[in-house]
Amino acid sequence: MSATKETELVTAVLVYAIRCLAESDHHALRAMNFGPREVDALQEMNLADLYRVGSLQAHCLTVELNRDVFWPMLEHLQRKRASEETERKLVAADAPLEMMSTLFGVGSREYTRLRRLLGIAPSVGRPPEPDEEAATRIWEAWARRVQESGPTLLPAEEYLAIHGETGASLRAVWQLTQRWAEYGDLSLARR
Repeated sequence: MSATKETELVTAVLVYAIRCLAESDHHALRAMNFGPREVDALQEMNLADLYRVGSLQAHCLTVELNRDVFWPMLEHLQRKRASEETERKLVAADAPLEMMSTLFGVGSREYTRLRRLLGIAPSVGRPPEPDEEAATRIWEAWARRVQESGPTLLPAEEYLAIHGETGASLRAVWQLTQRWAEYGDLSLARR
C-alpha cells in the first residue's frame, strides 16, 4: 500500500503523540489539542493501527506555521550552514587543529573527520617558518585588519582572506598572528 503525503504526516504526528505520552509530556499533547479521550485512545493504539492509518482517507490534522518560531529557526540554520561551510574551507586550506578549536570549538575527532572527508592528508611535524617576505605580507594583512576591527582574534573569514591575499599557508598565518597577538600593542609588536 502506498501512503499519501497526508497519511505520512498523520502517522508521523501520531507516532510523535505516542512518544509524548510515553515520556509523560502532557504539555506537548495539550498543545496539539489532545484531550483526555484522545490520550486514552493513544494508549490503546498499537503498531498495526499505525500501519492501518495509511489506508484511511481521513485527515485529522490542522497544520499551522508559527512565523515567530519559523524565521528565527531558519536564520539559525542559515548561520549554522555558513559556519560549517567556513569550517570546511579552513580545513581544506590546511588550518591547524588549534585554530579550528579556538574559532569553532572543534575537537580532534571532528577535525580528523573533516580532514578525511575533504581528502586532506595528515600533517606531520611543525610547519616551516615562512620566509621574511611572506611574514611581512602576513603582518601587513593582519595588522590592517586588527587595527580596523580592534580585537586580535579575527573572525574565521578574515584568516581565509589573509591566506588568499598573501598566498601563505593557514598554518603559517595562524602561527604568526597568534605569536603577534601575544604582544598586544601593534606599535610594539615585532616579528
